[in-house]
Formats: sequence, structure tokens, C-alpha cells
Amino acid sequence: MKGLAGKRCLVTGGASGIGRATTERLLVEGARVAVVDIRVDSCTALEDRFGEQVKVVAADVSLGETAGRVADALHLEWGGVDVLVNNAGICVRTPTTDAAIDREVWQRHFDVNVLGLYALARGVVEPMRAAGGGVIVNMGSVSGIVGMPGYAAYNASKAAVINLTQTLALELAPDIRVVAVSPGFVMTPMQRDAYTDEGLAAINATIPLRRHAEPDEIAALIAFLASQEAPFITGSHIVIDGGESAGGLASVV
Repeated sequence: MKGLAGKRCLVTGGASGIGRATTERLLVEGARVAVVDIRVDSCTALEDRFGEQVKVVAADVSLGETAGRVADALHLEWGGVDVLVNNAGICVRTPTTDAAIDREVWQRHFDVNVLGLYALARGVVEPMRAAGGGVIVNMGSVSGIVGMPGYAAYNASKAAVINLTQTLALELAPDIRVVAVSPGFVMTPMQRDAYTDEGLAAINATIPLRRHAEPDEIAALIAFLASQEAPFITGSHIVIDGGESAGGLASVV
């Protein structure tokens, strides 16, 4: 991808799944990457392979003050951030009729998926502007545009991410581009562990391309959007779901 070599990137939730694939893709493209995650033990291999090109930071991005400190620390060490990938997120099944689902569950979804994202975006804006611009990529979901039963808090938080992306894009233009990536089903190790073979086959049958996405396919889209190959894309959320949402299929899975 044109223009990623040497860029200073911050990837939240970068220790596993889509975040890990994105971190690896950006590193291969020649960028410097700060991986922010509450679980950093799995990042040893990245440090061994890429050395000083990668920086691992243990932090909970749901805490606004923590997010601000991460942004400030990278400003001091690197002089700022050129690309922010707000990937960290949680997804807990929250059936509306389940009495055990309380305000804390909803609050946790919004603390991580929305407020943490916003805090980091706000923390990098001024250094980005001072450096001449930058890119913020937020992790949306098809669940933010098509309802999925049993995931009310998650769905609502991802709808908020998509709208927040559009709002930030308007406020931060023309210096900073802000986009969202909205995946459907992605075959992360955690996702695979949650399926029986029969369950996986049943879900794949509802997806027009008859399979889950691989994490590196999502990472490739993120790298493209962050690069100079996509200079006129801002305020958009790009759906990458194998056709799942084209006919409203997410609502019946």
C-alpha cells in the first residue's frame, strides 16, 4: 500500500483476532505500530520478529483517562500518531428479556466500543493536525446496520460507532480522514472455538459467499483505507461481510 512505510500507527485490541492481523499487516507495510491491549503476553512473537518497529502497551481503552495517557505517551515518544485503528471491542449476548442483563452490561459495551474509541480519537487529533493530517479507522459491524436478535447492547454500540465516524469525519475534515470498517462473521480463533462443526456450517450457509472472512482480509481493507490509496474516502463505513447484510440476513442468524 502506498504511503504506509514509516507511518506511526496505533492499533487497539491489537493482540489477537482482527487487531493482530491488522498489526501484522501494517508492520509488513513498513509502519511502526503501537499495540494497545489488556492482554499483551501474545505479542512476544511480534516483538521478536519486528523489534523496535513494534511497541506493546498494556492498557484498558475503556477508561477515558487511560486512553488519553496512551495518546500522550506516544506523542512524547513518537511525536504523534499518523494512523489510529480503533479495533478494541467487546460483544456479550444480551437478550432483551433476560433479567440478568443489567445496566452494567450496557455500560461496558459503550465504555469499550464507543467511549474508549472517542477518547483515543480525541487524544490524537491535535498531533495529527500538527503533522499535516492523518487517518482514523473505527471498527463498526454489520450489527450496527442490521439488527441481530440477542445482542441489543452490542448492536446499539456499533450503530453509535458508525454515526460517530460520520460526525468525526465532518468535524475533522479536511486534515483527518475518518472511516469505519463493518465486518460480518470473521473466523478469529475465539469465534471458531465458539462453534460446533454443525453450527459453523449452518451459519456459513446463510452467507452468500458461504464462509466467514479471514482476519487478514479485514486487515487488508484497513491497510488500504489508512494508506494513500484511499485519499478521497472519509465519513464512510465499508461493509465487508460476504454479502451477509445485502438481503438482511444478519437479522435471522
